[in-house]
Amino acid sequence: MLPVRVARAVALRAGARRVVPRAARFAPSTLAARSVNQRASYSASRTNDSTTRAAVIQVLNNIGSKREVQQYLSHFSSVSQQQFAVIKVGGAILTEHLDELCSSLSFLYHVGLYPVIVHGAGPQLNKLLEEAGVEPQFEEGIRITDGKTLGVARKLFLAENLKLVQRLEQLGVRARPITSSVFTADYLDQDKWKFVGKITEVNKEPVQTAIENGYLPILTSMAETAEGQVLNVNADVAAGELARALEPLKVVYLSEKGGLFDGDAKKISAINLDEEFDHLMAQPWCKFGTRLKIKEIKELLENLPRSSSVAIIHPADLQKELFTDSGAGTLIRRGNKLLTATSLEEMGDRNKLKEVLVRDREVRDARATVDRYLEFLEGRDFKSYYDESMKALAVVLKPAADEGYSTLATLTITKSGWLSNVADNLFAAIKKENPSLVWTVKADDENLTWFFDKADGSIVRGNDIMFWYGIAPGENLNKLMNEFTAQGRAMLGESNLESRLHRAAQIASGNLKAHFASGSVANQARGYSTLARRPVMGTARSSAFAPRAARGYATTTNPNPPYGKKHASNDQRSRVALIGARGYTGQALIDLINSHPNFELKNVSSRELAGQTLKGYNKKEIVYENLSADDVREMEKNGEIDVWVMALPNGVCKPFVDAITEAKQAAPREDSSVIVDLSADYRFDSSWTYGLPELVKRSAIAQATQISNPGCYATAAQLAIAPLVEHLGGEPTVFGVSGYSGAGTKPSLKNNVEYLTNNIVPYSLTDHIHEREISNQLGVNIGFIPHVAVWFQGIHHTINIPLNKSMTSRDIRQIYQDRYAGEKLVKVVGEAPLVKAISGKHGVEIGGFAVHSSGKRVVICATIDNLLKGAATQCLQNMNLARGYAEFEGIPPMD
Repeated sequence: MLPVRVARAVALRAGARRVVPRAARFAPSTLAARSVNQRASYSASRTNDSTTRAAVIQVLNNIGSKREVQQYLSHFSSVSQQQFAVIKVGGAILTEHLDELCSSLSFLYHVGLYPVIVHGAGPQLNKLLEEAGVEPQFEEGIRITDGKTLGVARKLFLAENLKLVQRLEQLGVRARPITSSVFTADYLDQDKWKFVGKITEVNKEPVQTAIENGYLPILTSMAETAEGQVLNVNADVAAGELARALEPLKVVYLSEKGGLFDGDAKKISAINLDEEFDHLMAQPWCKFGTRLKIKEIKELLENLPRSSSVAIIHPADLQKELFTDSGAGTLIRRGNKLLTATSLEEMGDRNKLKEVLVRDREVRDARATVDRYLEFLEGRDFKSYYDESMKALAVVLKPAADEGYSTLATLTITKSGWLSNVADNLFAAIKKENPSLVWTVKADDENLTWFFDKADGSIVRGNDIMFWYGIAPGENLNKLMNEFTAQGRAMLGESNLESRLHRAAQIASGNLKAHFASGSVANQARGYSTLARRPVMGTARSSAFAPRAARGYATTTNPNPPYGKKHASNDQRSRVALIGARGYTGQALIDLINSHPNFELKNVSSRELAGQTLKGYNKKEIVYENLSADDVREMEKNGEIDVWVMALPNGVCKPFVDAITEAKQAAPREDSSVIVDLSADYRFDSSWTYGLPELVKRSAIAQATQISNPGCYATAAQLAIAPLVEHLGGEPTVFGVSGYSGAGTKPSLKNNVEYLTNNIVPYSLTDHIHEREISNQLGVNIGFIPHVAVWFQGIHHTINIPLNKSMTSRDIRQIYQDRYAGEKLVKVVGEAPLVKAISGKHGVEIGGFAVHSSGKRVVICATIDNLLKGAATQCLQNMNLARGYAEFEGIPPMD
């Protein structure tokens, strides 16, 4: 585990970096005393600024999980301040993306992290030289810098440095320009390149002093000879040499492209050089600048600690790159060579192996348990996977004759193993050799998201989660799930636990409560013995060539983590009461529940249809009732219903909700029922959870007992605008057109086919309730103009979005693809989507991305089926989450 310095952690929590007095080294005692007092005063002022830091961390939590943010903050603060990161900023970034850069640096500063900035100014220099009538000249990619060019460059670099410093100070960041005395150089080749330098020495002292006094150091890439002659140095080279001297955890190259791309123009998420360098070099697309960049980074990392890594990232995505497992650009690290063994003897030193297996266990009999486990492995058909230092170790039991899946009996990973992504390499190797796998994890495991991303499916039993991948729905999966739930009702040694699967779990753990585990951030014991469950938001970073751990959710999975609340058991369906089933949405929901394995309709209420038999529902015969609020109160008191769905018109369902609430207060039960309201009655009530899983934290929905289902227009509009909220330069306008099913079954001009034929009917052109709903949820004002047309179901939005900066269509489309990567019910397309293609589908399509010639306005189109994802499908998503089932259980895929 990497050390976390307690004093630094306390300072971080207080909102300030710890300042270590060093002035005595540089000045007479009186000056030293004054300097120390100044720094102490500054430290105190930063310490009092806890509100700012808390706000920054809250924003970070919105781009990643709380676990990720805390883990990486601890990681970055485990080294001295100047060893956090060296960030190279190209001239194009200073020109085109200054605001994003300064915003990102301000985030880091206010959270207590001090990167060292090295910037260039190449494009600006080319422009100035051209304006001065000097044609830029290059030899072997290096600028020939004569005296005139050097004079222009020196003046330009000072101006660009000052511009960056001043902009940071406007954001409340103390920044110090350092334009000399850091890099000492000799002439690279004076005859060939003139005043171009090769760095021979790096003086860290100005950088260290700036940071200790609470400043971000901002360096130019100029160097000087021992005699004081200024020389031009490439900014990439300068950043690399500075990194060699400081040995930071991160070396960051800010890039307009935001990463490296493969032959299919797909961004490479991560590269592990030890495993992949030769393979990369052999790829036909790896040439020219990409090839050179990878080779230079490899050379740099070979001279840095193995814990260091290089990130190539767009400045706007710097926080996501630094504070989430998924990152946002391309992460390059040396990685760790993986070793494998099929016997304990092949794994070498038995005592070392025991120490690895013991390191995360907190039970008193840990060593005895490990001895029993190793005895169990003797003679078993298994394969172990591990790196040389054993930061990560996995033991996989091969399938028995009557099983079609392998079993992950042990997985132990240190904190540094998680942060250096050894875990991803390990799992990729396991998956390559094991087409199907089963394992278990404790419900309180801090890295559940990572396991969710690796699994196809899951099931919860108490505080244990069984995960699996590669096992198709059917008899084998059902048997496995039944065995897992049966295990929870049995004690060790009972006959129904004699399968190899369960014996491996028990022996590996010693008992049913203390499993073998990987090291968590909190260094708690965590159980990975054999069995399973599935993913939340966030994607574990994957290798460029390993199978990518998709964020998509299989229909047999459980995408919300177990919050210890109300997970449905495997052998009992949740009972649903549908209040108001006559409308189109009610009928659509009935169809979905009819094919859902874990929900069953118990009561269906409709005043007009009372006494008639419900058609289209095959699980059992249901007769429509006309339930009153009093009926509902009694049913809730008796615990007859698990999920109440209110499919009533606006303004009607309050008496039913009040009745359920009163009954809960009068007769509370552990497994609380859930209310999902499809009307607009509670969408503005802060005590209810807004049920849009793609934009609202799934964990909040999973814990909710009162969920307001979003409107159909509002769902599509929010999903289409949300990724650009931070880039808005004005009020978006949504031109929406719905099929006439959106007008309901009550006769009106808006669902009169004759009236609508050859027509389009505008209505509620201002202050529509969806206008308020969208604005309220996104936190920005929008205009909404609804219309109805002659088709039956489906909505089309054409949305005009002003931008606060110039952007390209490709930039915007990439933002949407990144935002919704892996979201099963959101599809980002190139062309404007069509209503006829979304009708009957369960998701949203977003496309168009037409950018005005100014680059400051984009038009985006979105389509949704108003009865499905706009109502019934979304309701089922919320029901699944709230009852602990797989979010997409019972929902057909879009394609």
